[in-house]
Amino acid sequence: MRRMMTSIVSVLGATIVVFTLVHLGPDPRTLFVPDSGYGMSRQQWEDLGDKLGFNKPLPIQYLTWLGRIVRGDLGVSLAQTRGVSEIIGGKIGATIQLAIGGWIFAVILGVTMGVTAAVKRGTVWDYAARGLAIIGIGLPAFVSGLFLILLFAVKLQWLPAGTRPPDFDIRYYILPSVALGWPAAAGLMRLVRTSMLDVLDSEYIKLARAKGVNARTVIWKHALRNSMIAPLTSMLILFANWLNGALVIEVIFGWPGIGFTALFTSVNQNDFPVLLGTVFVFILIFLTFSFLADIIYMIVDPRVRLGETAN
Repeated sequence: MRRMMTSIVSVLGATIVVFTLVHLGPDPRTLFVPDSGYGMSRQQWEDLGDKLGFNKPLPIQYLTWLGRIVRGDLGVSLAQTRGVSEIIGGKIGATIQLAIGGWIFAVILGVTMGVTAAVKRGTVWDYAARGLAIIGIGLPAFVSGLFLILLFAVKLQWLPAGTRPPDFDIRYYILPSVALGWPAAAGLMRLVRTSMLDVLDSEYIKLARAKGVNARTVIWKHALRNSMIAPLTSMLILFANWLNGALVIEVIFGWPGIGFTALFTSVNQNDFPVLLGTVFVFILIFLTFSFLADIIYMIVDPRVRLGETAN
């Protein structure tokens, strides 16, 4: 309950900051209905502001917007004259599919490489995994994405270069998922390796080995489970961030997700109802996954309790 109340306060604080910053920008009326030209008088300009609610004090505008949010109304786009919920709902599916593909790739590759590097520390496998991690972390997403397109789509012609097909075809998901998940897999590999090294040197692991427990059981059941507290946070936050849109990957691969078609476009057009609605959804996603991380902590390690520090 304390975490839920904290989350509510976080949502209010974040929306206040975003709402204030958005309204510090240019008046949307100057983008869609210019003040000069086209025969619009000053009175018509003010009437338009009254109709759209721009002439009210900022706190009143925020409370009005917050009241609509509580009722599930995200407002209407100024540029597209469509409901914000409709715009987000039409794009979130593509983003979810891309996030799932990238997350699966990152988790499988990152955890496998991390465990291998920890178990085989000091060997060529360890150095190879750490080398791939450095490359993955240091290589920008637009570089890796363009390289994958050049190699596998242009040169080898094994996979499509981009876009999202109307019907599910896994070939279209491979390149964007790899480009999205590779940097995350590299960071996750380093985190898993560090956690695994700490656990493998603990006394209970040494005792299990002394008792003759199978090496695979020691590594994958006992050591990995007790080393996954920190990596779990990274996994969940990664997925939450990707649900908020992977803008660079969506642009490179022509992916019609929420990052490019909703957030980026609304910023360029100063379409603040779409921008506010999208950011509000992002905040809810992030806080939800943070709360889930706390619940999973207790499942993985019963010693962990919310509001307490494990000894």
